[in-house]
Amino acid sequence: MRMSIGTPPFEILAIADTGSDLIWTQCEPCSSCYSQNPPLFDPTNSSTYTDISCNSTECLSLEQTSCQKSCQYSVQYGDQSFSNGDVATETITFGSNTGQLVSLPETIFGCGHDDGGTFSPKGSGIIGLGGGKVSLISQMGSSIGGKFSYCLVPFSSSSSKSSKMNFGDSGMVSGAGVVSTPIVVKSPNTFYYLTLEGISVGDERLDLYNSSSTSDDYETSSEGNIIIDSGTTLTLLPSDLYDQLESAVRNAIPLKTVEDPAQMLSLCYSTEKDFVVPIITAHFKGADVKLNSLNTFVKTSESVICLAFIPSSDLAIFGNLAQLNLLVGYDLKKKTLSFKPTNCAQHS
Repeated sequence: MRMSIGTPPFEILAIADTGSDLIWTQCEPCSSCYSQNPPLFDPTNSSTYTDISCNSTECLSLEQTSCQKSCQYSVQYGDQSFSNGDVATETITFGSNTGQLVSLPETIFGCGHDDGGTFSPKGSGIIGLGGGKVSLISQMGSSIGGKFSYCLVPFSSSSSKSSKMNFGDSGMVSGAGVVSTPIVVKSPNTFYYLTLEGISVGDERLDLYNSSSTSDDYETSSEGNIIIDSGTTLTLLPSDLYDQLESAVRNAIPLKTVEDPAQMLSLCYSTEKDFVVPIITAHFKGADVKLNSLNTFVKTSESVICLAFIPSSDLAIFGNLAQLNLLVGYDLKKKTLSFKPTNCAQHS
């Protein structure tokens, strides 16, 4: 996602992440940053950059802060990537559908001076879109009416199109093919929780909870059992459901399997053999989302393709591969999330 920061505006490209809150970018001086291709933001060149004091309400509202001369943040992500730096306020600027620039003055953000992990050199940070206080969504406030959407362009797209985000009324998802599911309010409020009832491989349905459990047990154990996260690549499923899924996919693709060179994914095939990938459907409460091979398999080398799901004993996550070529809309006032199959490279 592209936006500009500072005065004069300095363009950055960052990961739009619905699974975290803080907006941050790598900043000069940066002795221990990961390598990035675009130039780093230099706060000394901006007339609107202001460090936040340690005893300010903004600093106290953040988790994992410390105090040096000013408020310091420290964030860590599920894949052990991390960022540490100064908490500041700054003017953030976006393009809009009308061509007019939209500015958000005094936006809380992090100026990262110590960052590392699995970040791509193409980008310079993270734009937190979660439900917490300091996320971009919360800081935009009533101006967007709790509505936003994005359409993730497949990595392999020959076009150089980047994924688009829309806010406010232009973030509404409507028309033919839209399905919607409730957003469940749970703690921590950073995450957007959905209810996954099961998965189908072709016509074979795999339910997350067996029919012998009582409806009360079902309700308490299933409501809000998965988060949707644009910042996580793979989809993480409860171990029982993952085992059923892997078994069903093995049956549907009866070819010899191969090892994943990265040793992360457990069901892989050689790309030298042509095979048909079955449609996998995610059954959310009230919304069946069909996933094709783009969403369900990932190339881990030139000759190996693997099922892009992994088992998890912790939080279940609907990751960004599963969301490719879907227009995904959030309506936080109505507490609904909508999916619409879309060619995201052509979506404006």
